[in-house]
Amino acid sequence: MLSVEEARKRVLEAVGVVEAEETPLIDALGLTLAEDAVARNNIPPFDNSAMDGYAVRSADVSCASRDNPVELEVLGDLAAGYATEVSVGRGQALRIMTGAPMPAGADAVVPVELTRAQGDRVLILDCVSEGTNVRRAGEDVKDGETVLAAGMAIGPAELGMLASLGYAKPRCFRRVRAGIISTGDELVAVDEELAPGKIRDSNSYTLFGMVREAGAEPLRLGVVRDDADLLERTILDNLERVDLFITSGGVSVGDYDMVKDVLGKLGEMNFWKVAMRPGKPQAFGHIGGKPLFGLPGNPVSVMVSFEQFVRPAILRMMGRREIFRPQVTAVLDAPMGRKEGRMEFVRVIVEWRDGRYHARPTGPQGSSILKSMVLGNALAVLPEDVGRLEPGAEVTVQLLR
Repeated sequence: MLSVEEARKRVLEAVGVVEAEETPLIDALGLTLAEDAVARNNIPPFDNSAMDGYAVRSADVSCASRDNPVELEVLGDLAAGYATEVSVGRGQALRIMTGAPMPAGADAVVPVELTRAQGDRVLILDCVSEGTNVRRAGEDVKDGETVLAAGMAIGPAELGMLASLGYAKPRCFRRVRAGIISTGDELVAVDEELAPGKIRDSNSYTLFGMVREAGAEPLRLGVVRDDADLLERTILDNLERVDLFITSGGVSVGDYDMVKDVLGKLGEMNFWKVAMRPGKPQAFGHIGGKPLFGLPGNPVSVMVSFEQFVRPAILRMMGRREIFRPQVTAVLDAPMGRKEGRMEFVRVIVEWRDGRYHARPTGPQGSSILKSMVLGNALAVLPEDVGRLEPGAEVTVQLLR
C-alpha cells in the first residue's frame, strides 16, 4: 500500500493544467486567473468624499465647536457622478455627497451631522483636520499595480476587483469537466422505492456537490451495474466529454469489483491501495489520457478520498496555486481510539474557544455513516504511528468549512 503522501504526490504529478480562455466576468466565479490582473488606473481615480457633508478648507474650521460654530458660505451642491469647476475659497464650503470628487481648494469634509444649514450658509459645529473624510486617489489601488496574481481563485471580492479594474473578460483556466459514475447492482435512483437488498445512489450526488464546490463542472453519467463491459462502454462513450472520471464502488477485491480491471485493460493504473482509513481500496490511473479516480463505495470513504486526492487534482488542473484545505492544530476534547499502521481521518467538530481550536469526534466513525460528514466541519489527521489519543492531546485538522 502507498502512503497518503506518496499517493497524493503521484496524483499531482500525473495531472496537467487545462487551457486558459477569455471568460465573461459574470461567469468567472470559482475559476482561476491565468494571468496577472494589473491596474490600468488609480482606484479611486480621484480624491473623493467619504461622507455626505460639506467640503471645506480645514484651516477655516480648525477652531469650530458647538459652542463656537464657524459660519461658511455654501457655494452649491455636488453629487456623486458629477464634477465641478467651483473652487472653495476662504470662508466657503460646498455641499458634497459620498463619492463625489473633492472640489479645488477644499481639503476636508465635515459630516452633515456636525453641521447646521441656514439658507445659503452653514454652521460648522466641530473642527476637522486636513484629509478628514477624504478618500485619496489610488488609496485602494495604484495605477500599474499587480492587484491579483495568476493562480488566484476568483471569489466575490475578486469579481468586484476585476470589475473595478475594467477586466470584462479576464483570462482564466476553464472549468474542469468531471464525469461521475456510480457502480453496483445494489443501487437504485433517488426517487425509486427500495426493494430488498437495494440502496439509493447517494455517492453521485455527493460527488456532484464536491466537484461543483471545487469550481469544476460535474457530469453525472449514471449508475453502472456490476458489468465490466458496460463500464467500459460508459467510459469510452464519454471520453471526449470530460477531463477526468470519478467512479465510486468496484475497487475492492470482490468478484464484482471491476474498476481496476477496466482501468488496467483500457489504460494504465498507477495505484489501487492507500494506507489510510477510511478509503484504503481505491484506484488511480489514466484512460485515453484522462485521469480516472476509482473511489471506494462507502459514502464517507468517497468524501475523505475526494478531499485527499481528487479535489487537489481538480484545483491543480484548473491552475490554482493553493490546492489544499487549510490545516490548524486543535486540542482534543474527547479521546480518539484507533489502531496504528494507517493514516486515519476522523470526522470532528472544530470550534474556537479560549484562544485555541478544540476538536471532538462527531460520534461513530464507520465509513458508511454519512451523518458523520454532515455533523463534522473538519477531519482530524492521525499519522500512521499514532495510537490512542487522550483529551488534551494536540492533533492536526483539515478545515472543510
